[in-house]
Amino acid sequence: MAKHALRIEAFGTVDEANSVIGLARVHADGDCDAMLARVQNDLFDLGADLAVPEEGRRGAGALRITPAQVARLESEIDTMNAGLEPLTSFILPGGSDVSAWLHLARTVVRRAERLITALSLEETVNPAVLEYTNRLSDHLFVMARHLNDNGRADHLWAPGATREG
Repeated sequence: MAKHALRIEAFGTVDEANSVIGLARVHADGDCDAMLARVQNDLFDLGADLAVPEEGRRGAGALRITPAQVARLESEIDTMNAGLEPLTSFILPGGSDVSAWLHLARTVVRRAERLITALSLEETVNPAVLEYTNRLSDHLFVMARHLNDNGRADHLWAPGATREG
């Protein structure tokens, strides 16, 4: 398979997201660090899932992302979301160091999701992989807000504020 093949691009981008999450973990602690550690492990599972085409899987022991992993992300999103200030504007990536890294990780995960979606148009992809990447970008966004003093330290977009006129 060529290094530029869509499947390689997809799991390579998942690996890139995992590396950015590792940078975020340098600044995270407690429950958030534990959640990110689980996510990093999941991303290796997800990369393994993507690395072997569905047609090449042998036996029931093939490593795959499961609906339970997606459900765990959704539960963690709900828990973190419960204490957040309501959104009043789009958020500019930044705030604390950890939140800035999480916003970068979120954008890399979104790119991975786009690549995986494109791959799924050409080949069979485990549906839980698509669900996981979709929920992970939300998870990282909510965690970034959570770690920005529950949204109070978010940098908000001010539409048109920098126009000359």
